[in-house]
Amino acid sequence: MRRAISFLTPLGGPSIPSPAAVAWFPLVGLAIGLALSGVWWLASEAWPAPVAAALVVGADLVLTGLLHLDGLVDAADGLLPPLDRQRRLDVMADPAAGAFGVGAAVTVLLLRWAALAALAPSALLLPALWCASRTAMAVTTRAVPYARPGGLAESFRSPGTSKAVTLGAIGAVVAVVLGILASGLGGFVAVVACLLLAGVVVALAVRRVGGFTGDVLGAAGMVGETAGLLVAAARW
Repeated sequence: MRRAISFLTPLGGPSIPSPAAVAWFPLVGLAIGLALSGVWWLASEAWPAPVAAALVVGADLVLTGLLHLDGLVDAADGLLPPLDRQRRLDVMADPAAGAFGVGAAVTVLLLRWAALAALAPSALLLPALWCASRTAMAVTTRAVPYARPGGLAESFRSPGTSKAVTLGAIGAVVAVVLGILASGLGGFVAVVACLLLAGVVVALAVRRVGGFTGDVLGAAGMVGETAGLLVAAARW
């Protein structure tokens, strides 16, 4: 649990990543979502919806140590432009941010803010989506090849289809139940959209670099959550 917290947040202190930590990813996502729901509710009591939404977006960046946003930037720089496989991996390993990464980050943050500003504070929606996104990350480490041998996220690898199916089923069921409790059909579709869009990012990475990296995990999580928020904010 502590290793999962250390990888997904700036909390927990330094630790060595291990395959056993992956099983805790959905629970850590659930906890982050609950914390953000608390920020959302408190902020909405004191400020208008746009300000409260901005504070939730900022709180998420703090609670994740900007790790996933950094992954989104690096993944966009590596996966979106026309490059060969090795060059894509080199660009993703480069800490500098390019135009594709900056554009992706600005777009995702604006969409998250706009969706949150359009929604009423919910105690369960964010836990559902954040649990779903970490479930997608966990299943990816089990079911998808690692693209960069020796990288940090490789330590979470423990290939096994049965493990991936079990972990994914449990996390998805919990996320779907929370989504339905949060807003009925809209919550259900939001969780499904989160899982699907996270899967699209991973599929793109498999196609272009042969597997996932830590950056791909972060990008999949952020894109999935944003898709879920947009669906939840639609006029149902």
